Amino acid sequence: MEEIVNFDEKMAYEELEKGYNKAEKILGDNNKIEKFLLKLEKKLKVIPVAGEKLAIVPTMILLIRSYIKKEYTDIPLGSIIAIISALSYFLSPIDLIPDTIPIIGYLDDLAVLAACLKLVESDIEEYIKWRENNKMNENQN
Repeated sequence: MEEIVNFDEKMAYEELEKGYNKAEKILGDNNKIEKFLLKLEKKLKVIPVAGEKLAIVPTMILLIRSYIKKEYTDIPLGSIIAIISALSYFLSPIDLIPDTIPIIGYLDDLAVLAACLKLVESDIEEYIKWRENNKMNENQN
């Protein structure tokens, strides 16, 4: 239980960085990335509500899909890798605080997502603007 209390921002960044190699491998395989994104969507449907912190996850999923389809590539590769790493940590039931512990089990997941957001927030904001502009252009046609 002390491990839960001591999970801090530094540990969140360390966990995020640990996943970079795995994220690169997932990104390099279209079948793996699609399975990965589908698993994420399923997990989001069954986890308890965690407020605004998880609201960004569907946008991250869309961003990765747009990147893979080469619809949106105006983002550094390092940002994509960081996002996939954070989402991999979020998806894994075996992490520093097991997800099976009600509510507390998601604290480390949220911390890793928050660490990732600090690194890529402006990239995600640019993607959101791009999506909004594309939707407006589609509606005008």
